[in-house]
Amino acid sequence: MSTAANRPRFGRVVTAMVTPFDERGDLDLDAAAELADWLVATGSDGLVLAGTTGEGPTLSDSEALALFRRVREVVDVPILAGTGSNSTAHAVELTRQAAGEGVDGILSVTPYYNRPSQSGIEAHFRSVAAATDLPVVLYDIPVRTGRKISTETIVRLARDVPNVVGLKDAAGDPSETARVAAGAPAEFEVYSGDDAMTLPLLAVGAVGVISVASHWVARQFGEMFDAAERGDLAAARRINDRLIPSFDFESGDAAPNPVPTKALLEILGLRVGGCRPPMGPPPEGLASRARAVLDGLA
Repeated sequence: MSTAANRPRFGRVVTAMVTPFDERGDLDLDAAAELADWLVATGSDGLVLAGTTGEGPTLSDSEALALFRRVREVVDVPILAGTGSNSTAHAVELTRQAAGEGVDGILSVTPYYNRPSQSGIEAHFRSVAAATDLPVVLYDIPVRTGRKISTETIVRLARDVPNVVGLKDAAGDPSETARVAAGAPAEFEVYSGDDAMTLPLLAVGAVGVISVASHWVARQFGEMFDAAERGDLAAARRINDRLIPSFDFESGDAAPNPVPTKALLEILGLRVGGCRPPMGPPPEGLASRARAVLDGLA
């Protein structure tokens, strides 16, 4: 676990930022810059751009690169660029190009849909890491990709590939997270990739969270980390209890991530627009639910 003198390289509270679109569904770079600036001002230590929450699969490469470039102009916190793909060649090329846009690291998700073997997954990540001198964070989210990165694969990459420096863990298995933390080099950093699992993962070695709800509760996450770091589990649990409605709100079958976050940010007066297809429009009542979440935090 990190201490005040030894913060994680990308910060403790890293927000997986939504990507703003205008009324035509075009990328709104000015709104992205405003949102990034606001997120940093309200407690985000770092940002992920063009990840799942940022609707990365719907962005063209030129849009993603423009997003990296524009946000880099306005914030000085660490930026992780989502360059994942189920095509290794595509992931490698986008990673190479992203490195020229001033980002601080790469977030690389498991190849999705085509369900490669562990040897295929490992070869994919080795190719991505070889394409850049930037630090690479692996993203394990089997509910979306259809494949779990095995603990053995993660640990081997962490030991063998110098710029594979971390894991965004959304696999939902703290016992395996503990095995990763125990088996990887001491400098390898595990981030919770599932807001609701953050406190349990802190207990087994995670250093922070790459979060959706931190769009509106970044400071509360920071307070929870402070409590955990000073050994005050009761205080950390109290904060986590208050955040449960936010965790429940951020995604669901009727309104998958990032539909709820965009609805809530609009209530806060931030220009983010709607989601691109195939994400559906906000279901009836979502705005009311968002207001209830915010009211519960007051």
